[in-house]
This record gives sequence, structure tokens and C-alpha cells, in this order.
Amino acid sequence: MGSFSIWHWLIVLLIVALVFGTKKLRNIGTDLGGAVKGFKDGMKEAEDGAAATERNKELPRETTIDVDAKERAKAQDLR
Repeated sequence: MGSFSIWHWLIVLLIVALVFGTKKLRNIGTDLGGAVKGFKDGMKEAEDGAAATERNKELPRETTIDVDAKERAKAQDLR
């Protein structure tokens, strides 16, 4: 009782194609691919958000205040 050979997998694939039809299998493949892509995009967004949060934690509070003060001073100079 060893592992399946390539011929066993081809027979299983043929039976599945006959039972479900190639169109339904293609739709399932498309849906599965879209789900995987959505999952990867979600993971990337979560990682980017975590990295942004870490960058914000690393900035000292005074630096953020100084930047805001400089921007307000520039805005007043433009008036």
C-alpha cells in the first residue's frame, strides 16, 4: 500500500472531470485563485499597517510637534 503513482492521479483527475465537468472545475479554480489573491493582499496590507505603526512608535513626540509647527509657520508666511 504505497503512494499513488502518476497513473493513479491521472485516473482520479479524469473521473473528477467527468463528474463535475471542465467548466465547473474552471470556475472553482478561478474562485480559489481569487480567494488566495485576496488573502495575500490582506496579509500585505496588515504587514504594511504594522510597519507604519512601528515607524510611528519610533518617532519621538517632539519631532512630530516640530514638524506641525513648521508647517503652520510656512502656511502663515504664504498668507
